[in-house]
Amino acid sequence: MNQRKLIEVIKNQKEDVKLSSTLKLESHRFTQLIFNTFFDSETDTEKSLVELKTLFIKIRDIACPEIAGQPCKTWDDFIECIPDLFCNLKKDAQAIFNNDPAAESLSEVYLAYPGFFAISVYRMAKEFHRLGLPLIPRLMTEYAHQLTGIDIHPGAHIGESFFIDHGTGVVIGETAIIHDNVKIYQGVTLGALKVKKEFRNKKRHPTINNNVIIYANATILGGETIIGENSIIGGNAWLTESVPKNSIVTHSPQIEIIPMKL
Repeated sequence: MNQRKLIEVIKNQKEDVKLSSTLKLESHRFTQLIFNTFFDSETDTEKSLVELKTLFIKIRDIACPEIAGQPCKTWDDFIECIPDLFCNLKKDAQAIFNNDPAAESLSEVYLAYPGFFAISVYRMAKEFHRLGLPLIPRLMTEYAHQLTGIDIHPGAHIGESFFIDHGTGVVIGETAIIHDNVKIYQGVTLGALKVKKEFRNKKRHPTINNNVIIYANATILGGETIIGENSIIGGNAWLTESVPKNSIVTHSPQIEIIPMKL
């Protein structure tokens, strides 16, 4: 294939897909700057808010070309939610500090805990998801996923004082509902039992009620699956049905130790 033909093939492919790497890169920059603006004492708040508004308009107009330059889905719509957002994030940080004996200070939680970063980005992205912005909320949470290994869909509903410890491999699906004071550990999946496209607009992911603890590598699947309040789900458990409140669910694999013949 000669170069001219190759160029034509690539242009046709780009026309079919219509991707914007600028949207992805600037959404990632936007996400990190929001986090720094909220929590980093060395970030100039006034200057960064001006930059954030400019970035917001840029990525909004790329994601929504049909409204470019129009006043719908504005930066002001987001900043109205900031006081409530701060309140929720403080509760998340305090929950992490209270529940992890290794945490020596709240500053450590804010700076060093991937769970807090992922939850923070999720809560910010959730506000843009409520505004109906396409792509941007997903790009924000995917940025956190890349950095932390924690994958939270911005469509999920998560209550107050949410605790993720370690976090690598955590997956929380789009229609999951998590109530208050829930604790989950690394490798937990709150996923769909059926993934056919026709179930797109149905609840596919589980509901986790208040004060539930889900230990490492547990998998809970299905939109009708409800974990009752105050329950404990043991590590490596696999659940596709509901659990009554005040339950303990354990997974007991058979382990055999065979002496080696030397």
